[in-house]
Amino acid sequence: MKLLILNEHEVTELLTMEECIGVMEQALIALAKGEVVNPLRHLVRGSDGRGILGLMPAWRGGETPVYGLKEVCVFPGNPARGLDTHLGAVLLHSGDTGELLAMVNAAAVTAIRTAAVSAVATKLLARQDASVLAIIGAGAQAKTHLEAIPLVRNINDVRIFSRTRAKAEALGRAVDSVEEAVRGADIIVTATSSREPILRREWIAPGAHINAVGSSIAAARELDGATVAAASLFVDRRESTVNESGDYLFALREGAISGPEHIRAELGEILTGSAQGRTSSDELTLFKSLGLAVEDLSAAAFLYEKARRLGRGTVVEF
Repeated sequence: MKLLILNEHEVTELLTMEECIGVMEQALIALAKGEVVNPLRHLVRGSDGRGILGLMPAWRGGETPVYGLKEVCVFPGNPARGLDTHLGAVLLHSGDTGELLAMVNAAAVTAIRTAAVSAVATKLLARQDASVLAIIGAGAQAKTHLEAIPLVRNINDVRIFSRTRAKAEALGRAVDSVEEAVRGADIIVTATSSREPILRREWIAPGAHINAVGSSIAAARELDGATVAAASLFVDRRESTVNESGDYLFALREGAISGPEHIRAELGEILTGSAQGRTSSDELTLFKSLGLAVEDLSAAAFLYEKARRLGRGTVVEF
């Protein structure tokens, strides 16, 4: 059996942001149409508390059915060691035979596809005249979002805040606080490892759109309950949100929101026309990003076909 291996550099070269936005749109449409099996992720925690291992399986049907599994370790302290917070692999299997087709660097896929999904959300939900972008955080996700968001809106001002100012300065115009970054911003991206709210409702302008990216577990959040309550909430997947999103679950426990009915729609439902996005220019819209296995699977399947076509990657006998 021949196995295609794509390293981080190859993934970054082959999975262009513009192409990935299209791939993510198709993945979210397939999810909305019921063409995907996407169980909740399974987390394994070591007793030392340093990090977690996440297992994210999925199946996608169609003319070329595929299975995928992302196995990824998330270690929030890794940037201090010069490492990405997300390290692992996406495994792609044939849906016809079960053969293992490809092993793809998960850190690169995660960084690119997450920003691409935020770009899809921004295209669907942000005001057409949105031009001021605030990014909270200066890690891998900040870099890819800085590339992705200007592909769907005409951005003329970017403000970046990070606790490590040098990292923010390396990306663009650094500011001194989260509040300074987000006041008057049209589009806000939170991409931090914070476990407590960093974004306050009173700082956010009417009509802003928020992509909340950093927290993907029930025990952490980036937004205060007032922000979640005031916003029209859109998600990648309802089931994942009510089980895994700290931003949603903390707001629910605090009584800021009443339950799943606070979720307006999934992105795929807007893409298929079965749900509506923004309804007014002063509406506050929020996309809560959790990341789905079908997104990783779709990215890996796209990369597998493109790499084979271009003769890229390393093929080994397995």
